[in-house]
Amino acid sequence: MTILVIGLSIGVLPMMSYVKASSIPNLVPPVVASKAPSEDRNTFVVQAVKNVGPAVVGITNKAYMRDNFDQKVLVEKGVGSGVIFDSNGYIATNYHVVEGAQDITVSLPDGRTISGKVVGVDSATDLAVVKVDASGLPAVVFGDSDSTMVGEPAIAIGNPLGLEFRGSVTVGVISALNRTIEVGDRRFKLIQTDAAINPGNSGGALVNADGQVIGINSAKISAAGVEGMGFSIPINSARPILQSLVENGKVARAYLGIGILDRDSALRSGYNLQIDHGVYVTRVEKNGPAYQADMQEGDIIVKVSGADINSVADLRTALDNIPVGSKVDVVIIRNGKTLSVSPVVKEMEN
Repeated sequence: MTILVIGLSIGVLPMMSYVKASSIPNLVPPVVASKAPSEDRNTFVVQAVKNVGPAVVGITNKAYMRDNFDQKVLVEKGVGSGVIFDSNGYIATNYHVVEGAQDITVSLPDGRTISGKVVGVDSATDLAVVKVDASGLPAVVFGDSDSTMVGEPAIAIGNPLGLEFRGSVTVGVISALNRTIEVGDRRFKLIQTDAAINPGNSGGALVNADGQVIGINSAKISAAGVEGMGFSIPINSARPILQSLVENGKVARAYLGIGILDRDSALRSGYNLQIDHGVYVTRVEKNGPAYQADMQEGDIIVKVSGADINSVADLRTALDNIPVGSKVDVVIIRNGKTLSVSPVVKEMEN
């Protein structure tokens, strides 16, 4: 007899016959030799990520703070994303990614970590440019965001929730174009997408099916019951801003030298303006463009360069499209009479 020992129990079993290993069928399938991926696998998404992914970086924002012993220590404030748009180390990102930074670290997809510096920022459009001392870097190709179509594929590449998830790819569609969002007294026209955008994706790339960057990812609506609403700055809007930041470190914007209120902002301040349209001039800066054009407190601005003005954001948008140093046609109402004035706008101080 054969004694079989299993654990702590002992049993008596009849004599068993054994099968040679060579006669047992191979139930585990072999590894298929590597070959070129099929068209089903090698999709436009794969190709787009190959084109753009190597140029999407991580940006770590650090600033000095006082510790419990009142010593200055460099502390990480946050991590975002950036897009290399020039092989000599110029990187597009969001202003809020680098805001208040005293030290910038750029993490490249190839594993290198390089110190960066902020070349320029534009808080009005939430854009910034960071520069690293390197050359021959992979750079993206900008597409034409004006030709973007609702419903076409959209690919977001960035670093959601930090560098641990660097280079994450999410896919969706273009949900809408020219979505208007007001932040403070600024109005933004953005691309809406349902490609997942999470904290850390800010400054990353929104890519079309041709592997071209059509937007810089900037925002997401975070509210109970809201999913799949991300927003990106159209690259056609971002391009001149980035160019100005590279060349001048800032964006020159026109101003009139006035303080204004619209009905909504007046109500928030406790005032009830009795106006049906336009914006109310509360202050005129001495020797400013409006002052020199004889504008006065109490005037109601209703048009600038032919555009209707009914809010602070309307006026900001109109002035942003006017070159510094040019004459602008402004229609006002004063004491019930409609007048036209032509101030020469100056550059707004940062």
